[in-house]
Parts: sequence; C-alpha cells; structure tokens
Amino acid sequence: MKTVNTPDLTLDQLIELVRQLPKQDKMKLSKVLEKEGIESKFSRLFKTFRTDELSEDTINKETEYVREQMYERKKL
Repeated sequence: MKTVNTPDLTLDQLIELVRQLPKQDKMKLSKVLEKEGIESKFSRLFKTFRTDELSEDTINKETEYVREQMYERKKL
C-alpha cells in the first residue's frame, strides 16, 4: 500500500480515496481504525484508574487475600 504525504487532505477527500480502495484494503483500514479506537478507549480507562498510591506488591497481596477468602467460602 502506498503512503501519500498530503497534509492538506480534507476529510471528504480522504473518504473519497477510501471509497476507491479495493475491498481487501478497506477491510485492513477498518481493522486499523478499530484498533486505534480500542487503544484510545483503553488509554482513557487506564488514565482514569492510574494512581501512585498503590504499588504492584500491594495489589498482589490484596489479590491473594481475596482469592484465599473465595477459596475458603467454596470449601464450606
């Protein structure tokens, strides 16, 4: 696939170029755009929950504690 360096390309021009692509290239483009959207959503999600207050060790200890509690409940 060729790369075109055209910074003055409008959205309408881009859409018209996409319409001219073969079906297989449109599918590739669709997957790339979908991946970009997913990565963007994950980035926002991670930024929302990011904290310097919790260390990985603290998270691991809490996870292990919860697992042990769940295991104990299943035994009863």
